[in-house]
This record gives sequence, structure tokens and C-alpha cells, in this order.
Amino acid sequence: MTLRIFISSVQKELELERAAVAALMATDPFLLQHCAVVLFEKEPPSSRPARKPYLATLETCQAYVLMVANEYGKPDGEVSATHHEYRRAQELKLPTVGFLKGAKDDARSPQVQALIAETKKDGYTYKRFHDREDLKPLMLGVLQRMLAEEFKIRASAAEVNEGEQLIEAASTFESTVLDKVTVRALNAEWLKAFSERITTGPAGKKVFPPSQALHDRGLVVRSNQPGEFHATAAAYLLFGQRPACRFPQCEVLCDAYDEERITARPKGQATLNAALPHTLEQALKFVDDHTFHPRRVVGLNNVRLDEYPPAVLREVLVNAVAHRSYDDSSRKILVRVFRDRIEVASPGYPPKPRTLAKLRRGGYRPCSRNPLIAQTLATLGMMEQRGSGFARMREAMLNHGLDEPKLSEQDGFFVVTLAGPAGNYDRIKTPANATGLVTAAVEAQLNERQKKIMAQVLTAGIVTRGWCVAEFGVANDTAGRDLKALTELGLLETQGKGRAARYVIKTTGNQPTKS
Repeated sequence: MTLRIFISSVQKELELERAAVAALMATDPFLLQHCAVVLFEKEPPSSRPARKPYLATLETCQAYVLMVANEYGKPDGEVSATHHEYRRAQELKLPTVGFLKGAKDDARSPQVQALIAETKKDGYTYKRFHDREDLKPLMLGVLQRMLAEEFKIRASAAEVNEGEQLIEAASTFESTVLDKVTVRALNAEWLKAFSERITTGPAGKKVFPPSQALHDRGLVVRSNQPGEFHATAAAYLLFGQRPACRFPQCEVLCDAYDEERITARPKGQATLNAALPHTLEQALKFVDDHTFHPRRVVGLNNVRLDEYPPAVLREVLVNAVAHRSYDDSSRKILVRVFRDRIEVASPGYPPKPRTLAKLRRGGYRPCSRNPLIAQTLATLGMMEQRGSGFARMREAMLNHGLDEPKLSEQDGFFVVTLAGPAGNYDRIKTPANATGLVTAAVEAQLNERQKKIMAQVLTAGIVTRGWCVAEFGVANDTAGRDLKALTELGLLETQGKGRAARYVIKTTGNQPTKS
């Protein structure tokens, strides 16, 4: 059973703290297993009218958390919504805990002081906190204790230790609010694509605009202006046009060398400055452009192979941007393509409790110092958050005919090294799903002469009408019809005219092929 825990506070005043609690519940493995945070503003609209809908939501919960600062909130009748929530929680006899922001009570409104006095009269005490980062470890401890005492769900010593380490590892960079950057400054097309992946209600009905989708994921906060939202650093990195113009450490530096070491004359360089999802695609294209793609005949196809498995490259690069230390403003992600290997260096060592040994073994619990970024990339379908990435990379490299990835820590960077075939392309295994121009459906349309023509083109590179006449003993017109049919099917294309005409495999894309 998943316990629903209602978070009660003045929404606007403690919006950052509410988002921090939601992030805590979504990233701590123990809490994620047993609890679901309930923030009224994130709940789907009710199908039935209600005078106080927030109380109807509260009544679906099994525990209650009250957070109080200086503001009381707009009255809803005799008292505010927060005050109504507290009283209803007591009527329902819900387990209740309280948190007070700030060390002094002088600045609190008289109504807030009255609410505090009422809770103390009921026998409750408060944990005091200074800001959202201070709140997270306090909240973790209180919720662990509540689950143990009220619901007999106890965290093991390992789970307690892991939760503390996860909080310690989490960076404050990504949740920094950029007061001068609103949602309007982000790319509307990318935001729309993100929003469309977030659904709620029956049959996946979409009900939230992009700004609300971002707010629900803790990526933006409300502005003082009605309907306006300020972006966090995470939202800016994910959806901003050129985020490195504000945060230079977000650039990704790509270099390619003809040798096995860094030289003064790289054969290719690129400095990438785009929203993270697009930076990933640009980095993948850079690697594709600067690695070899040998051809291999498979049936009636000449298949383009990859020097490195694309799935592994994507996994390495997405982990680099998702888990790097953005607090380190002096370092950037480095992607280096050498003759015999690829190195991807990401600033910052793996956060505890992850170690190189755990990463190599696989099966570790997912952990990121940038949970907002990691969660959004997962929502966009660009990564998984299951702690199985390095195990899948190892399997894919071995299945490709290469050695397993090497993980290391060097000069403040976490480095993943992918050893290539080093010129021995016979090592590369043909993927089981390798396809080319001649699909099964197309092959079924070919006669035996046309199949042999395709085999000749794959072997010799070209074929002519004269070769067909000599090889098959057919008339010139018959050879011409065979070649015309292959051309119309998009398998061959003509070079030259008249008697000098020859036929070659049709080019299927504009990506360069190196061999």
C-alpha cells in the first residue's frame, strides 16, 4: 500500500519548500517505495463539485504535514485554507507533524501565531528550518519516524544511510530560481513536446498547459505577476536556447584526433551550446561524423555498420549531462574521439553512495546530484532511472564485438572510456536487426536476374547493361527493363548516359560514410 501524505502550507509563500518535499519523496528510494506526496495544486481536478476541494483531497490521505512561515493565507470563511486543513486532519485523526520556517516568531502574522498556538495546545511541536535545503534532511527523518511509529514500516540502517547520502549528493544548482528568466524565454516548441508527455486522468487525457507541466515537476515557480512563472536553472538548461551564455560550464567540448593521443591539430572540433536534449543529439552527430562506418554485405544489402554501438554512446552522453556537477563552474564535459577509443569526461566524481565498484557491478539504486534534470530527460524518453545503465552498456559493447567500457576518476572528472576496434573492423558484429534498401517486401518483387544484379553491385560496386546481357544471355532490352525496375524501386541509381551508363547502389542519406 502506498501512503498518501498531504503537504499543507500557504502555497505561494512556501512554493520552493513544497517542490523540495516533492523532489525528496521522488528521489529517496525508501520514501518512494512506501509514500506519495500530495500537493493539492498538483492533483487532477475533481469530477464532482466541492465547496472546499482541498479538504476532499485531504480526506484521501493517511498522514498530514503542516509547514508554516509568516503568511496566513486568504481566508476561506472563518479561517484560511491551511487552517481548515489542519482542523480537518485532526478530525480524521491523521498522524500529524509540523515544520516552522525561521528561528524567530516576531514577523509572523497574528493569525499565524494563533494557528501555531492552536497546534501546540493540541500537543504538537515543530521542527524549525531555515530554507529548503535545511528542510529536506529534517523532513526525511520525520517521515521515516512517522512510518515506523504509525504504520510499522521501518527503514533499514542501509536505507537510512542511503537516504542521507542522497540528500548530501543533491546539488542546489539546478533548483536555483532565475528571477529574470520567465517561461516565455524558453523554447515554446520544446516545452510543448515535454508537456505532451505528461498526462493525467483517464485514457491519458492532457489537462495542463506547458507552464503548469513545468511547475508540477518543480522546474518553474510562480512569479508575483498573475500567470507568470520564473524558470529554475534546470528548466533553463533543458529548454533554453543557448544556456551556456549564462552558465559557461554547460558547454560540451568535442575533439577528434587521428592518433591515439591529444595533438595540436585535431581533425575535428565543436563547441556545443544548446538545450541539453539538443546538445546530446549534436554530440552524437559529432561522434558519428568522426568515426568509421564500414560496409558489410548481408543478403542483398550492403549494410552500414557503426564503429561503436549508438545505444552505448547515447547512454554515456546522457549520463554525463544528467549527473555532472554543475556547481563546478570551471569544468565542462569533454568528448574526445581518438583513433582507438572514445573518452567522455564529466565534471565531478559519482555522488555517494555510488562507487566505481558498484557502477561496474550494476544493480545499484539510481542516484543523481541533478534529480530535476535526470527526471525530465527520463520523461522525454532519453534515459532510464533504474540503475542499470552501465550493465546495459557493458552488454551492448560485448555484443558489438568490443571490450566492455572502462570507468575511472581523473583530475576531478568521471571518465568513461570506450575501446574501439582499432582498425580491425572484422571484430564488429553485424546487428541482428541490420536492414538495408532491400527489405523482405522488396526482395519478393525481384526476379532471379535482379537478385543476381544486386549481388554483383554489392560485390563490384557497379553494374552495366552489357554485364547483364553477357551474364544472363538476354536481349539488351530485357537487361534494360531489369535495371529500370531496380532503379524505380529505389535500389540503384544511374551514373553517366548512353553506353557509358553504369548503375550503383542508391545513396540513402547525406551522412558521410568512412571506411
